[in-house]
Amino acid sequence: LQAMSDERDWLALKPQEPSPSQCCGSGCKPCIYDVYEKELAQWEKAKAMQDKSLLMGKEEQSNNSELNPDTFTAFSVSSVEQLTEDTYQYKFELPGNSSLRLSLGQHIVLRGVVNGLEVQRAYTPISPRNAEGYFEVLIKCYEAGLMSQYIKTWKRGDVVFWRGPFGGFPYQPNKHGELLMLASGTGLAPMIPILRSITDDEEDETFVTLVGCFPTFDKIYLKPLLQDLARYWNIRIYYVLSQETSLEKLPWSYQENTYTSRLNEDLMKTIVNSCRRKPFVLICGSSAFNEDMSRYLKAAGIEENSCFVF
Repeated sequence: LQAMSDERDWLALKPQEPSPSQCCGSGCKPCIYDVYEKELAQWEKAKAMQDKSLLMGKEEQSNNSELNPDTFTAFSVSSVEQLTEDTYQYKFELPGNSSLRLSLGQHIVLRGVVNGLEVQRAYTPISPRNAEGYFEVLIKCYEAGLMSQYIKTWKRGDVVFWRGPFGGFPYQPNKHGELLMLASGTGLAPMIPILRSITDDEEDETFVTLVGCFPTFDKIYLKPLLQDLARYWNIRIYYVLSQETSLEKLPWSYQENTYTSRLNEDLMKTIVNSCRRKPFVLICGSSAFNEDMSRYLKAAGIEENSCFVF
């Protein structure tokens, strides 16, 4: 009987294999499957040696309030701001005056549990890299999205779990003459830290052309921040609004840099030709958007090795 109860105890401690919904598909290193393999090997070793103390390290690590790529860490929500009908800006507390210390464009992975199913998704913080005591994330909630159902319940003081950082764009000041940023909706998120790092560095003379694609004027995120960034001598921002029919309804300060259409092949050629130097292109949006942009860029004479897709 004792042996059976011991076996049950060990089975209860065995790590669970992730389901496909738990993999965010962003090519994280380590991926959640890598983490599972590592934990499984640790469990098998502990079971073979009949020593449960070998499993303790994992729990200690996740109580540490520093972001970690291998384990999820708890952070509490300090504010929730609704930006548009379906998009929110969430602020999370960091202990003391610590900062996330992410490289440019790096993302972090959120874990949510909905109807007993664990889901994971990747998001890019939009707060300044040196922000102390907090970080902010821009999230669009989808009507039928599993993760969205979980996120929509968040309120101030709730605790949520993140791990990371992963990915990123290896940006170096003045390496590229001009960056052309093509962002659809929340694809704006990885562009913001790069833009901020350029405007914060007086020695960085990189030109930037940011093209933000949104359905309507009301759905443009972070307007005050974008307007501030556009005041810098080396930053220009264009808006492409696929569902607006006329520029006349827009504030005059937006009229000359806004297109009421989709970002198509002709418009891409116009934008690429208006760049002051041959651009290096950063792309972030849905997979359909990313594919379309790559095709239009090729038609505009931009080679694949001059593009980076988040």
